Amino acid sequence: MRHSLAVLVLNKPGVLARISGLISRRMFNIESIAAGYTEDPNITRITLVVQGDENILYQVVKQLSKLVDVIKIHELAASDSISRELALIKVRAGDPGRRADIVNIVDIFRANVVDVNNETMVIELTGNEEKIDALCSMLREHGIVEMVRTGKICLDRGPGAAKDAPDNHLT
Repeated sequence: MRHSLAVLVLNKPGVLARISGLISRRMFNIESIAAGYTEDPNITRITLVVQGDENILYQVVKQLSKLVDVIKIHELAASDSISRELALIKVRAGDPGRRADIVNIVDIFRANVVDVNNETMVIELTGNEEKIDALCSMLREHGIVEMVRTGKICLDRGPGAAKDAPDNHLT
């Protein structure tokens, strides 16, 4: 089972490396990790997706809570949160017929063409993992040259915020 965690940390150099290092040293797999500033410039929010059962989740949270720079750890339930990924996909588009086909596919997925040249197009798509996978599947026949994905980012639905959620630190 996949677990999404919002980890609020002090915005200091090396925090992300310490978190990923701690998890990898314990032999837990990070499926995706995304970090960025929050509404408070002193706090960074790291969205971490880990694979495993409840025991693995317990161990990850327990280990993370030992780090000095970790302020709060909050599990984001799939049913109570909104999650998205961003993908940039470069596709071969040498002839006009191929470009038209690609544009039609892009429109169906509500994606955007963000760069075009004589040989390639770059497509931007925001959505859940399944939507991005489906677009990639459609674009494979045109030839994906290069692709990058952000990994999952999540927010709880409703008026609450991760900083106000009950503390998930396990002792």
